[in-house]
Amino acid sequence: MRITRLVSQDVRFPTSKTLAGSDALHPSPDYSAAYVTLETDDPQGLKGNALSFTAGRGTEVVIAGIHAFAPFVVGRTLEDIVHDFRGFWRSLVGDGQLRWIGPEKGVIHLAASAVINAVWDLYAKSEGKPLWKLLVDMSPEQLVSSIEFRYLSDALTPDEALEMLKTNYSTRRLRETEMKAIGYPAYTTSVGWLGYADSKLEQLCQEAIAQGWNYAKIKVGGNLDDDIRRSRLVRKQLGPDRKLMMDANQAWDVGTAISWMKKLAQFDPWWIEEPTSPDDVWGHGVIARALDPIGVATGEQCQNRVIFKQLFQLNAIRFCQIDACRLASVNEVIPVMLMAAKFGVPVCPHAGGVGLCEYVQHYSLFDYIAVSASLENRVVEYIDHLHEHFVHPVKIRDGHYMPPTAPGFSITMRPESVAEFEFPNGPAWKR
Repeated sequence: MRITRLVSQDVRFPTSKTLAGSDALHPSPDYSAAYVTLETDDPQGLKGNALSFTAGRGTEVVIAGIHAFAPFVVGRTLEDIVHDFRGFWRSLVGDGQLRWIGPEKGVIHLAASAVINAVWDLYAKSEGKPLWKLLVDMSPEQLVSSIEFRYLSDALTPDEALEMLKTNYSTRRLRETEMKAIGYPAYTTSVGWLGYADSKLEQLCQEAIAQGWNYAKIKVGGNLDDDIRRSRLVRKQLGPDRKLMMDANQAWDVGTAISWMKKLAQFDPWWIEEPTSPDDVWGHGVIARALDPIGVATGEQCQNRVIFKQLFQLNAIRFCQIDACRLASVNEVIPVMLMAAKFGVPVCPHAGGVGLCEYVQHYSLFDYIAVSASLENRVVEYIDHLHEHFVHPVKIRDGHYMPPTAPGFSITMRPESVAEFEFPNGPAWKR
């Protein structure tokens, strides 16, 4: 099967109209996607799809980055890529010219993520398996061969990775059966967007409890008095036994994060997410020590595996929130999971946005079945909008993600949705 063409489309949804997704640093986002399609010469018309999530303006910049990678993938056969997945990853991420505008961060890394994940989607579809199942069925040797260990050897070596994956290999079918029966635990962020009125917060909390949610997250960091009032309202609705998480979306410097959260500690938050700049590894450690027992969570804007390595080494986070687009594809997510397991940090992926829930369900299933073999302190984020635009949207039952069964990465969008919301000429934007 040969890849014959790369198509990338700018798809934007006007979520700023309802303030869904609003937080301290993103008051009116339009949740959007730089959407990739890899066309092939397959007689059945098999295609690979992926996306990188954005918040509206700037999606066109990611699109430009994606097209810069077209020469690295068009003309290649899937078999050739899969035979040396690490080499393929390195050819994109480590290219001597494109690397100059990274390296391994920012727009060019988002673009690489979309292109490489589209290959993984194509691979899973060609094998007739959902992505999580494809990964679970791969041997430890195959998985390790896909990982780039450069910059990681002081925290994770190939031999360590291989031994970790072998440890739980023989019992993986038991956990696979368990996941098919009960699903993977999740939490909802839909109750707590910063732009929502108090009455809406109250209503959404009541609805979430009725739907079986035991974990909920709210946005903080805009105004302290507002945060205290909103936290009191949400905690009252949730009661003392359900978990409440808070997310500042990088709004604070280190000192502000500590003082602000000490005032919100009365509401018993399980974690504070993104309390400061995602690049301030040392600062996260300072905050973590000052706020204990409140956990620090971060990761959705961690630009690569090296930042995660440092966060683990400095004991700076209690929860690892990998992002399916910020890290450059499956190849970079797997070593972060392995490092998290080695350092005893639970992986609780960031989701929401456009397609992120569809993406990360596969990662959490793989992490539990093949890597950590533990559900302790592990939950996946869930947001209840924009799933209708995907051919195979996530399925939630009693606050759990149910394992997807359709082949691929669950990220193929409905053609009619792409046509309607493509920017700037789709009918939704013409109106």
